[in-house]
Amino acid sequence: MILYYSATGNTKFIATELAKKLDDQCVDLLGRIRNNDYSALHSDKPFIVCSPVYMSMMPRFMSEYLKNTEFTGNRAVYFIANSAGYAGITSWEARKLFKKKNMEFMGCAEPIMPNNYYVSNYKAQSDDEVKECLFKAFDKIDEIANSIQNCEKLKTRHVFFIERLITFPINSYMYKYKISAKDFKVLDKCIGCGKCEEICPLRNISMKEDKPTWGDKCSHCMACIGSCPTNAIEYGDVTRQKGKYNFEEYRHFLNEIR
Repeated sequence: MILYYSATGNTKFIATELAKKLDDQCVDLLGRIRNNDYSALHSDKPFIVCSPVYMSMMPRFMSEYLKNTEFTGNRAVYFIANSAGYAGITSWEARKLFKKKNMEFMGCAEPIMPNNYYVSNYKAQSDDEVKECLFKAFDKIDEIANSIQNCEKLKTRHVFFIERLITFPINSYMYKYKISAKDFKVLDKCIGCGKCEEICPLRNISMKEDKPTWGDKCSHCMACIGSCPTNAIEYGDVTRQKGKYNFEEYRHFLNEIR
């Protein structure tokens, strides 16, 4: 069973491609996370968990969900942590989490996907850079699938102690002082469809007078801003300058190169 959470489509792409190659079931965790649904999950095949990386770690809502959910059946678990280039201490975090659940950790792969976090100081990727990244992702997914088919452990990057020492305080600082929804705003072209409300993993968006408003539990997943059908959500002036990213905008490109 392949489990995933995806905000702008990168992780969904990896999970669904693995499902095709491995002839396995694919489960979107968004509804379970939103509803605090911790009912047991059963799989006769090894579990494969696909997760994005936020601030060099697993998203907090993702780790909370995994900690509170019982996994039955097969006791092996693979972890896929996709990032824009650095997965931080995510593999160490995943190993520790599943060890506590008495599961056999079969390693962590760290495929690189396009950057969707345009509200940061990072330079926005060009269209060609995004396409090149997606093209390379196909080879990485094939490599991961072949290892799983052969019941091999994934080659996991070693996480050094200094990485953990640095990451924990930085992650805490960012969530406390920098990860905020206060700069999100909606433009007049909003049609009040409510999609942003439906896809927020923390239920941090509510519709008032057919316009979204944000609460104070934001994780900066970028699902709302990247998935708006009319491109009506902005984050201050940053996204007007850098643009936004959603995997589906490149679906046609991937169909062409297959």
